[in-house]
Amino acid sequence: MIAGKLAKKFALVSCVALFQACGASAEPDLSGVWLPDIKDQKRQETANMPPWKAEILKQVQHLIAEEKAGRPFLVLSHCLPHGMPSWMLMTHNAFELLSTPGRITMLGEADGNRMRRIYLDGRKLPEDPDPSLHGYSVGHWDGDTLVVDTAAIVPQAYIAISEAVGIPSNGDMHVVERIHLAEPNVMHDDLTITAPNVLTETWKTTRIFRRYPDRHYEITEGECEQEDVVPGKDEHGNDVFVSNPQGAYGTVHTAK
Repeated sequence: MIAGKLAKKFALVSCVALFQACGASAEPDLSGVWLPDIKDQKRQETANMPPWKAEILKQVQHLIAEEKAGRPFLVLSHCLPHGMPSWMLMTHNAFELLSTPGRITMLGEADGNRMRRIYLDGRKLPEDPDPSLHGYSVGHWDGDTLVVDTAAIVPQAYIAISEAVGIPSNGDMHVVERIHLAEPNVMHDDLTITAPNVLTETWKTTRIFRRYPDRHYEITEGECEQEDVVPGKDEHGNDVFVSNPQGAYGTVHTAK
């Protein structure tokens, strides 16, 4: 009888301890479809300008003037993905967050191929990565905040403050995000962006996203017809993609 009571008491204590442990480590639910706060994005175009280097600022001012004159530069050209950190800085489309064991996946709507993986399985940033527009992202939970470290971003990826104003990072860019819920359906992404080739110092900005409240909204499929592009330089020496020469029948002509 005594042994039975002790067993029951031990089982109860174990359940309580397990419940408390689970509650203490519970992670916020970030899944669902999120819409950017475009009004705040527009505000930050002038209120929180990146600390551009002097020679880069001249390019930015020219892009701003061209946009005002009705000749906007298309940051999102050739159907390329937004890339990081532009996806989080100036997107006007919805995106979906999928939470699965060891990973969060971001799926973008329209504007070409947009899929970003954030690995939460304890891995480190690779020592010899294959650079990409979205880079390589690893993350961990710091309480109720998701901390994401992104590197291995191609130099052609833009730091864009609008769809008409953006400059390629020109390499060596590093992005750290602290993503958390300010309200049940309001998500803040605190970005810290280091890009030594175009910025004088680290730039910090917070972007706001709102979850579609009814959770039945589905993102749509984007279509885009892309031409062939290759790495190149623009007139300022920035790393960009340029059109690849075409053969007589529309095929890529590669010089041997």
